Amino acid sequence: MQQYRQLVQRILNEGTPSDDRTGTGTLSLFGERMVFDLSEGFPALTLKKLAWKSVVSELLWFLAGSTDERRLAEIHFGKPREELIGKKTIWTDNADKQGKDLGYVNTDLEKQLGPVYGSQWRNWYDGRTDDYNDQILNLIDNLKNNPYSRRHILSAWNVSEIDEMALPPCHTMCQFYVRDNKLSCQLYQRSADVFLGVPFNIASYALLTHMLARLCGYEVGKFVHVIGDAHIYNNHIDQCKTMIVREDLELPNLQFPEVTTLLELLMLKPESFVLENYKSHGKLTGEMAV
Repeated sequence: MQQYRQLVQRILNEGTPSDDRTGTGTLSLFGERMVFDLSEGFPALTLKKLAWKSVVSELLWFLAGSTDERRLAEIHFGKPREELIGKKTIWTDNADKQGKDLGYVNTDLEKQLGPVYGSQWRNWYDGRTDDYNDQILNLIDNLKNNPYSRRHILSAWNVSEIDEMALPPCHTMCQFYVRDNKLSCQLYQRSADVFLGVPFNIASYALLTHMLARLCGYEVGKFVHVIGDAHIYNNHIDQCKTMIVREDLELPNLQFPEVTTLLELLMLKPESFVLENYKSHGKLTGEMAV
């Protein structure tokens, strides 16, 4: 994960002080790129502890097409929502602020976020035909049957619905690429919280690449991460300085059960996805800017 450390160091050294939507303030660079070879190990950050279960839970939630934060809580905690009142997920604050401000249902048992990632991935609205498209099923079909296509695109940036989302997508789109029986992924992220978000995003899209490779019968290739606005919030600067002097540890390997269909994949629990031999330095916390 040397590339991540180098990105953090560049922002600390060269970043431009900037105001931002949250009022927190950032150091920011534009147009960054990192490449990870997934065959060399799973790119889980070792400089601080990765919230792996949260990564898996959120991705399963996206793939299921849900936009209810309480469903994410059920996936993450493995209990019915009636037993999870007061339990928070990484999307709770967005539901309780932006989702509520947009007028969506916000109760102890349901917290709607509008047409965020899950909706776009599984139920993209096509205004021309007044119909909905399942990008994930289409992507799996095309990866299997037309592997060399240059149109293996998964997008969350639905312009007609941006204003209805509790949080417009930060990781806006990705493209998949098949060569030599290996599946690679390139992500474009318009806005990246480098301390809190980027380690999470790297792990999430690396995991998605592994999942799709398994479903389509490929090995994994590379994960390429392209970032528009790469920023460190002012209240994360001290944590970043602590983090980058730590020593990199060996990357883990990802293990999860054999699956052949998306339905089988979605029936797995977060605990089914294991980072074998994952070791990290201690946890570093920071407040999320909302």
